[in-house]
Amino acid sequence: MAIPRLSYSPSSQNQRVKGYEMGGDEQPKLYNLDNLTQTLNFEEVVWAAYRQIWNEQQILDFNREKALESQLRNGQITMRGFVRGLLLSDNFRRLIYEANSNYRLVEICVQRVLGRYVYGDREKFAWSTLIATEGFEAFVDQLLDSDEYFENFGDSIVPYQRRRVLPQKDSGDLPFARMSRYDENYLNTQFRLGLMTRVNPMVVDNSSRVYRRVLFILSVSSILLLILTIGLAVG
Repeated sequence: MAIPRLSYSPSSQNQRVKGYEMGGDEQPKLYNLDNLTQTLNFEEVVWAAYRQIWNEQQILDFNREKALESQLRNGQITMRGFVRGLLLSDNFRRLIYEANSNYRLVEICVQRVLGRYVYGDREKFAWSTLIATEGFEAFVDQLLDSDEYFENFGDSIVPYQRRRVLPQKDSGDLPFARMSRYDENYLNTQFRLGLMTRVNPMVVDNSSRVYRRVLFILSVSSILLLILTIGLAVG
């Protein structure tokens, strides 16, 4: 029997209404695949999608999803389909999905896909339950098929952080792209595995030393296995 999802509601009125602020440096730039011009070309829109979904940490040339880009360029998928492909890619799974708890994963995906903060712990628990019972792909599908996504971005607009500036604030919220993709749970896991250690007041990264040791052991084991196999074959 499937566990029913918790209900949740927006935590403030500012998240329930549209903004009518004047344009400025802190207002998001709109990247719409249907409105390409000489000043806004296909490459800019694609890189805007990479920045939004992967953030700066993953934007490396060898991480590019060339097949998805080709499908998008040829009209085989929409921008919404491209976003879905990025979320379900091996890179996102390795660097985001596998490195975070479900709670942190929900926060990241809601920020990057719906362009807002989670509405509170109830929404976080609701989506986390869905991931645990139906899987990450079902979670992605429900985000992208939601009325909220269609009303704000449709099929052609790259998701963006909505309403960074609220009337009662002097300055805008920190952009999602500048927030860490890891949480305290990830850091604790690194300490538990010995990949990091605390040397007050600093945190020392031991991952390269651990990885070198693992590679050395694997290499020696492979050589011994090869010698053993040759010995058995000769004998």
